[in-house]
Amino acid sequence: MMKKLFKSAFVLVLAMMLLLTGCSSGGDNTKKTSKSGNDNVSLEGVPERFTNGKEVKIKVIRKIGGDDHTAQFLAGAKEEGEAMGFTVDVYTANGDTAKFHDAIIQALEQDYDGFIISHGDDAATIDDVQKIVEAGKSVVTFDSIEDLKDINGVTLTSQDDQALANLSLGQLVKDFNGEANIVYLWVDGFPPMVRRNAVYQQVLKDNPGIKEAGRFGVASADTSVQTQNAVAAMLNKHPKGEIDAIFATWDAFAIGATRAIKEAGRDEIKIYGIDVSNADLQLMQEKGSPWKYTAAVDPKLIGAVNMRILAKKLAGEETPKTFDLKASMISQEDLQKSKEPVNMVNLSKTIDGWGVSQDFEDPWMKTLKEYYKE
Repeated sequence: MMKKLFKSAFVLVLAMMLLLTGCSSGGDNTKKTSKSGNDNVSLEGVPERFTNGKEVKIKVIRKIGGDDHTAQFLAGAKEEGEAMGFTVDVYTANGDTAKFHDAIIQALEQDYDGFIISHGDDAATIDDVQKIVEAGKSVVTFDSIEDLKDINGVTLTSQDDQALANLSLGQLVKDFNGEANIVYLWVDGFPPMVRRNAVYQQVLKDNPGIKEAGRFGVASADTSVQTQNAVAAMLNKHPKGEIDAIFATWDAFAIGATRAIKEAGRDEIKIYGIDVSNADLQLMQEKGSPWKYTAAVDPKLIGAVNMRILAKKLAGEETPKTFDLKASMISQEDLQKSKEPVNMVNLSKTIDGWGVSQDFEDPWMKTLKEYYKE
C-alpha cells in the first residue's frame, strides 16, 4: 500500500514539473505585456541586449548650441531613443571647446552604454572617442573630424554637404545665368564648412562670371548678430547694383544677412542658404524676404538616424564607417504657396519626403517602439 501511495505521489510531482516546464519553455522573454497595455506583445527577433531587462543608457553630447538646429537634432535623438525604451541624456557645450571635452570625459566615468558625439572638430575629439571605444562603449559621431571614421567600430555621419552646397549655389548660378557679384558667408575650421567650401571653390572655377564681392564668417553664440552687422557694413560699402546675391553656408549667417538687407531696404539682393529651422522658415515666408532658397536636411531626422545606428551597434549588428543624409531644396515660392504658415512640423506637406527616412530602422526597432508605446 505504501509503495502504491509513494508511486502515485511521485507521478503527480513529475506531472506538475512537466506542466511547469511546458509553461516556461514558450520563451517568456519574447512574450510580454507592452507599456501600452497590450498583452503578449511579441519581442521575437529583438536583439537580446534589449530584452534582458538591463537598462540602456545613451549620452548625446554636442559642441555647438544655442540655435534651433541643435534643439531639433537633440530632440530627434532623444525621442527616437526613448521610443525604443532607452534612457537618453543630452548636453550642448554652446560652442565652448573645454566644456565639450569635459562633458565627454565626465560621461565616460558614468554608466552609459553608448554615445552620440556631434561637431567634435579637433584632434582632442579623436582622443576622447578612442577612450570611449577602449572602454567598450559604442559611438556614433555627427559632423565631426573625419579621422574618427578610422577608429574601429565608430560611424561618422554627415549631412551630404557637397549636395547641400551644390543645390543652393547651383540655384544661384542658374538664377543669374552664371553672371553675378556675390557675398560669401562662411567660416573655416568645421568639417562640414570645409566640404561646402570645396564646392564653392569649384563652382567659382567653373563659372568665372560669378565674382566674390566680399566675405565674412564667425562661429559664436551671437553669429547672426555679428553677421548682420558685417553685412550692413558691406552694403554701405557697395551701393545698389554692385551686389546681386549672398551665398550663406549656415542658416545663422542667412538670418543675419536677411535682417541686414531688410533694414537697409536692399531687396534687390537675394539670399541662397544652407540648413533650416522654424526661425528660418518664418523669415523666408515674410513679405519681401530676400531669402529665396535654402538646402537642408531635417535636423530632427539626423538625430533619429544617428540613434538608430547606435542601437544597431549596441545590438552587435554591422554598421557603416560613414553615412551621408540626403539633402532637400526648399524654395520661398513653394513655402508661400502654402495655405497655412509652414514650420518644421508641417514642412513635409510642402517638401516631398521631408523628415521621413527608413534608413537603419530595422523591423526589431519598430517592435521595440510598439512595446514601449504609451
